[in-house]
Amino acid sequence: MMKRKLYIETYGCQMNFADSDVLAAILAPRYGRTDDYKQADLILMNTCSIRDHAEQRVLNRLREFAAMKKRRAGLYIGIVGCMAERMKEELLEEALKVDLVVGPDAYRSLPALLDRLEAEGEKGLDVELSKEETYHDIIPLRAAENKVSAFVSIMRGCQNFCTYCVVPYTRGVERSRPADSIVDEARRLFEAGYREVTLLGQNVNSYRYNDTSFARLMAAVAEVNPLLRVRFATSHPKDLSDGLLEVMAAYPNICRAIHLPVQSGSTSMLKRMNRKYTREHYLQRVEAIRRFLPDASLSTDIIAGFCGETEAEHQETLSLMREVGYDSAFMFKYSDRPGTFAHRHYQDDIPEEEKTRRLNEIIALQNELSLACNRKYIGRTVEVLVEGVSEKRGRQYIGRNTQNKVVLFEPTEAVVKPGDYVQVRVTRCSAVTLLGELA
Repeated sequence: MMKRKLYIETYGCQMNFADSDVLAAILAPRYGRTDDYKQADLILMNTCSIRDHAEQRVLNRLREFAAMKKRRAGLYIGIVGCMAERMKEELLEEALKVDLVVGPDAYRSLPALLDRLEAEGEKGLDVELSKEETYHDIIPLRAAENKVSAFVSIMRGCQNFCTYCVVPYTRGVERSRPADSIVDEARRLFEAGYREVTLLGQNVNSYRYNDTSFARLMAAVAEVNPLLRVRFATSHPKDLSDGLLEVMAAYPNICRAIHLPVQSGSTSMLKRMNRKYTREHYLQRVEAIRRFLPDASLSTDIIAGFCGETEAEHQETLSLMREVGYDSAFMFKYSDRPGTFAHRHYQDDIPEEEKTRRLNEIIALQNELSLACNRKYIGRTVEVLVEGVSEKRGRQYIGRNTQNKVVLFEPTEAVVKPGDYVQVRVTRCSAVTLLGELA
């Protein structure tokens, strides 16, 4: 019998993209994955709640699918992930035409919920958070188009409770996946032809399973094969240890790129955010990175206009950016999220136009910093892991170096294919891209 077709539309962070591969694996006995939602028998929207804008995108898209469902008998629609956990019964309102609402820790229940839906027409809701679930025994069914790099989830949940963040409420408490299952997955990926893995967690630095710390886990994954690049995301500054930096320095195949979210350059603002470090401590961690890994790139997250932010605190963020000299940054206006400490106890008192002004200043400065960082590569030769041919640049190849810089280079008579390591001489750059030629 021909399998029915599953379409998964993923929003948000890398964790959600990794979870979509877990969902595909759980449903593989009855559904084959498709990239065409118009052909699907089951549509799952894997959602994000980190900002209101992300949720509004999902709701707008959901209305499109609901209209399609009116014309398609036998089509089921499910909402999974963080919005499912946060909004729960709201998503089962009749107008939205949603059949299934399943939180991040309840994906194993999907087959049983589908059975009841098909047999009795009963809509399914399962949003129970778990203190144990890591899906460590499920081999993710990855999308066929990417055979170079893969995400590997090493932990779930978070218990830092930053005052602006909804994640602890939608993903539950922090728990780490068994180390041997992570190493085994990395080994299987390498044997299948993948040449890069990114270890994922809300705060990978606090990973611990029995006596295995994150630093020991990184070493174990790096030892799978010297040709396997190893990355990780994301780091919390309060837990970034010298031990991890020492391991990174010892293994050439651990990539020289660290994402270290700062959120604000002001100690008073960091306290209001419950980030558990000061500006001074953050800069000490940056100094340690520069000492152990002088060639590492550094990226960050920054929030503009958090509750009570003064102009002086905003200027402290700009001055910290200049002091660190970030290679890149994810920059956002503060978005009040229901259920968070900030929503309950602070006033979202920065006017929208002021948030926009501050964000634009942050973006403009970061563009300058990114261009300055990239200009340092002109004339240098870098090792690039080829990902494929750039859709935007015609026949140019695209890949990344160990610092996670996007590199474009012109084709030559040499045969180059995805998964190859090549040497590229950088001849020019933009703020986001290095351009060059095969060395």
